Amino acid sequence: MLGVDVGGTKIAAGVVAPDGTLLATVVRPTPAAEGRTAVLDAIAAAVRGLPGREGAVGLGIGTGGVIDRARGVVLSANALLPGWAGTRLGEELTDRLGLPVAADNDANVFALAEQTYGAGAGCASALYVSVGTGIGGGLVSGGRLLRGAHWTAGEFGHLAVAEAVGQPCNCGRPGHLEAVASGPAITARFRELTGDGNVHDLRKVAALAEGPAGAGAEAARAALTEGAGALGRALAGLVNTVDPERVVVGGGVASIGAPFWEPLTEAFTAELLPGPSGLRPVPAALGPRAAVVGAAALLLEEDGVENAGGPRAEHR
Repeated sequence: MLGVDVGGTKIAAGVVAPDGTLLATVVRPTPAAEGRTAVLDAIAAAVRGLPGREGAVGLGIGTGGVIDRARGVVLSANALLPGWAGTRLGEELTDRLGLPVAADNDANVFALAEQTYGAGAGCASALYVSVGTGIGGGLVSGGRLLRGAHWTAGEFGHLAVAEAVGQPCNCGRPGHLEAVASGPAITARFRELTGDGNVHDLRKVAALAEGPAGAGAEAARAALTEGAGALGRALAGLVNTVDPERVVVGGGVASIGAPFWEPLTEAFTAELLPGPSGLRPVPAALGPRAAVVGAAALLLEEDGVENAGGPRAEHR
């Protein structure tokens, strides 16, 4: 199987074995400023450059935006990929590569990787969240990843939370979880608390939080507690609603360690109903390879269109 992760700055392609082993990879810059045709050509070139791709049964692709999984069409996308909305990924890449193509949102791909090969393997129900420059995820029920009636299931970063009132979100609306719990939001909060406009690396904030007492340390702990706490409370609310077997948290923010996990887990635990009170969030298992491996795993789904809603209207 072949998998491709398309981001605003790089394209990563890989050959993936049926057991999820990543056998070969190629990474190329994303020519985002040159438009959709240049990006599609770059994806095709990356795939053609993969050693051992001969005999592949198909290509899975994960990318930012809202993706119509059934038709392989980008319904909407952010400014990182200008002109990406409306791209018919399935048709365009099949024309270029002569392979069947399955496409989905990058957060869904992360969830599918962890569900198939990682921390949620074997679970009939699970909640996955990836925390990085944005926040997204996926919800598995009955062993299947839900996409929703409008392909937006799992957009957890756009939950309205009290901590974010008045804060602008990347989607253009204020008050969403992503505006306080994403990596850039936490570092922005640290800059606000300290007046130090030079800190843009969350790992520096985490290091300060674990360091000796002082103004920087206290501000770092406060920023992380606010962001991770908001995420923990939001995830607990989702658990109280859908009652999954497991909650898996991944992404770059989750990799910074105890300064993030401790306030996350404390806030999460405090909000749980008695039934799921023993549940705790666990770290994702696959790390950076989840994007490519999960994209390839799209080819293993039987129909790829598990719905949370009824019959779909045609998207135009």
